[in-house]
Amino acid sequence: MTSDLSDFTSALPDGPWQHELVPANGARFHVAVAGPSDRGVRDPGPPLVVLLHSFPQFWWAWRHQIEPLAAAGYRVAAMDVRGVGASDKPPIGYDAPTRTRDVAGVVRSLGAGRAVVVGHGTGGTLAWAMAALQPAVTAGVAALAAPHPARMHASARRLLTPAARRHLAFFQVPTLPERALVSGDLVDRVLADGSARAFDDDVVATYRTVMRIPFAAHTAMESLRWAVRSTPRPDGRRFLNALRRPITVPALQVHGGRDGLLRRDLADADGAALARDFRFEVLPDAGHFLPEEAPGDVTDLLLDWLARVPRG
Repeated sequence: MTSDLSDFTSALPDGPWQHELVPANGARFHVAVAGPSDRGVRDPGPPLVVLLHSFPQFWWAWRHQIEPLAAAGYRVAAMDVRGVGASDKPPIGYDAPTRTRDVAGVVRSLGAGRAVVVGHGTGGTLAWAMAALQPAVTAGVAALAAPHPARMHASARRLLTPAARRHLAFFQVPTLPERALVSGDLVDRVLADGSARAFDDDVVATYRTVMRIPFAAHTAMESLRWAVRSTPRPDGRRFLNALRRPITVPALQVHGGRDGLLRRDLADADGAALARDFRFEVLPDAGHFLPEEAPGDVTDLLLDWLARVPRG
């Protein structure tokens, strides 16, 4: 009988990048790095761009962007967030403030003073939070398929599609979502519900395999559960209040016109209200998983925007 579980090395596919394990915030994080190195060298040096994935993915979701960004002169670090892929999976720390400290620690461990943080989906929400909670290390923020989470103009319910609301409600149930991720078809269904067109079978299989790394399904769920359950609690209210601070660094938000999980209406309202230097773009034929559904368009947008982000 075969095991449902995978080894963490399944999250380390080969490519034009190097795999590193770096310490940060009391844990160890996997990053796929590419581009010119500035290890041990402070400014001036190649700007660091940190890429944060969404659920139910891992760093590999950015595979199409890593090489072009590195070729353009950026040092790129695609990161497995806490609890995912080849990063540590401790039993605690899945609140957003702790995870911003994770990202800030990774930036410093990579020898950089500041970084541009680019996130997709749940990683985009974390990127927005970096601007508010870790401004000293955040040089710019790009959020793909991720409205600003301040909820000043639109509640989460108004932004989520019925499919997204169904998934999020199911994620709050103990144990069953983990089983559906490891032994069922939950990974397949989330990808299908969010995308404008079907993913290739081998790509879906890769995401299923990495979700079967021991403890990964549970820790992936924990961050999604915190996002819902913290809302009425003091920690959640403090987080939302902190997010309403003005964003002083350049911000880019990109939305898919055929996103199956997030509505277009009001998606840019809070980002436009809070960011002084704000750019909003819509990719009309793409769904929720923008780095993979529209890889060339996403790369072009990032390169054009990054060229205008001040260095240093």
